[in-house]
Amino acid sequence: MTEFLNIFNGIWVNGLWGVSITEIIVAISILLLSFLARIFFIRRALAYLAKLTENTESSIDDVVLKSLERPLGYVPIVIGLYVLTVYLPITGDFGEFGSNLVEALVAFTIFSALMNIVSPIFGILSSSTWLTASMSMWLERAVRMILGIICLAIILDIFGVEIGPLIAGLGLFSVAVALGAQDLFKNLIAGILIIGENRFQPGDRIEVIGEMHGMVEQIGFRSTTVRLFNTAPMVIPNKDLSDVKVINHGEMVYRRLNWTINLVYSTTVEQLAKICADIETYMNDSDEIAENPGQDCFARAVEFGASSIDVQVLCYMAPVNLTEFTAIKQNLIYEIMRVVRENGSEFAYPSTSLYVESTPESADNAIPALAQGQSE
Repeated sequence: MTEFLNIFNGIWVNGLWGVSITEIIVAISILLLSFLARIFFIRRALAYLAKLTENTESSIDDVVLKSLERPLGYVPIVIGLYVLTVYLPITGDFGEFGSNLVEALVAFTIFSALMNIVSPIFGILSSSTWLTASMSMWLERAVRMILGIICLAIILDIFGVEIGPLIAGLGLFSVAVALGAQDLFKNLIAGILIIGENRFQPGDRIEVIGEMHGMVEQIGFRSTTVRLFNTAPMVIPNKDLSDVKVINHGEMVYRRLNWTINLVYSTTVEQLAKICADIETYMNDSDEIAENPGQDCFARAVEFGASSIDVQVLCYMAPVNLTEFTAIKQNLIYEIMRVVRENGSEFAYPSTSLYVESTPESADNAIPALAQGQSE
């Protein structure tokens, strides 16, 4: 029995890697407590901070706190691991690895918090400064990438990995990739130019005449996604959009409507003047027609056509969608037809009038004679 107790005591004291079972149980308890503390910290402490931020007028603190919720949840676990490295009598490689792991987790927690803050900060900047949505998205990705690279470099340095040779190797690799991926860099540069020059933004309706017409959904590092009107997405390399003429309908201040209506020549001067005046009155009084400070809406007789008197109708509308635009045009067509009919005129259509003059008497006598000669 004494021998058994000695064996039991030896196992209990020696444990694993020189760590007694008592210390292992304490270590497990510390880990469990750190996870429980994480749950408590998230539910209670962060909830309390959230209530405090709700009482402030600014929404910035709410957004920042929400973005920091996950990184702050790592803090109790990191503290628990640090307590373990101090408490457990582990030396040598395992002890050094444990200390390095804690340092690496601290660095990861710090940079995770910084990377999560980036998104709300650029969201606020894009809504309150000259930064557009696409520029904000690109800068956000670039900053997050830089922070990620710095974090990785710090963690590698903590574990004793030489960064200098690694950077040199990455430089040679980058040169090789650059030689084989020229199109990728062309698209990247073209994307930067598109965003920097603010040619178009997500949500704009753009058109490449004869090739593409749709809504911009996303401007990426390599390509731009455009949703066509048949709802199919079109992915276009940025360099292709950079080298062509793109019409950005999303930047329209007004939609212009420029028509020519054709009236018959039997229309009198009074009728023509009344038709033009009635059309102008409708456009000026209609809520659907916009006022353009640079150009008034008008209806004017402008030309004697081949078979009609041509009246030009020019007006502007707000940059509404296609459905509303066609509805406004339809209402204007109805009004023009009504005005023309009520004023006693008609719409002209291409026609040719043939006037036959009386033939000379000698020609009249020649035709029957010619016909008689042919019959013989």
